[in-house]
Amino acid sequence: MKVIRTRDYDDMSRKTANIISAQVILKPDCTLGLATGTTPIGAYEQLIKWYEKGDVTFAEVSTYNLDEYRGLTGKNPQSYRYFMNHTFFDHIDIKPENTHVPEGANLDAEIACREYDELVRKAGHLDLQLLGLGRNGHIGFNEPGESFSKGCQCVDLTQSTIEANARLFDNADEVPRQAYTMGVQTIMRAKMIVMAVSGEDKAQAVHDMIHGPVTPHCTASILQLHTNCVVVADEAALSLC
Repeated sequence: MKVIRTRDYDDMSRKTANIISAQVILKPDCTLGLATGTTPIGAYEQLIKWYEKGDVTFAEVSTYNLDEYRGLTGKNPQSYRYFMNHTFFDHIDIKPENTHVPEGANLDAEIACREYDELVRKAGHLDLQLLGLGRNGHIGFNEPGESFSKGCQCVDLTQSTIEANARLFDNADEVPRQAYTMGVQTIMRAKMIVMAVSGEDKAQAVHDMIHGPVTPHCTASILQLHTNCVVVADEAALSLC
């Protein structure tokens, strides 16, 4: 696991965007695993700027997002499909049909997860998977538990995750209690993993991810076993390391 220490959120965002853009430039038809939440927004904004300058094109890129709230359609402003469209996809030249997000509107969890696993399987191993880090050490919506997940699954969100995501809703009661998420095994099959993390509130999770034992009680700790994982973190997030 390689750690890139950055000054602050903006510096972290630029360095994360640098890694992603290099992947796209080196392999224009690459497959990217993408994340949502507030952490990657700065990296997406930087990539948009480089696209607008003509420095990078996403015309041949395919993307596969980590997760989606169960029960939300892609037109719901709180859905991750809506987030990705309005934050990133609508501002670059990626083909809409090449962007993939779990189908949150499908309430049949077994079918929704099986179909998404099949999409990712057909893509082969993702060239690069972008991750954020939950305060409790989760990646995607793979919450701490007794074992590491394999394929896409429907998960019950923990109270800490619900509280962390409540800032994006009018109140915590509106946060969905379940989500579809890419499995840990699928994430680990990516050829390269980039973990972007910022803020003092993530410091304990970062410490446990890097220095703690590999355990499903801190899902991100399994990244210690990946052969090409880069953690891009600011000073605050690394304050306990």
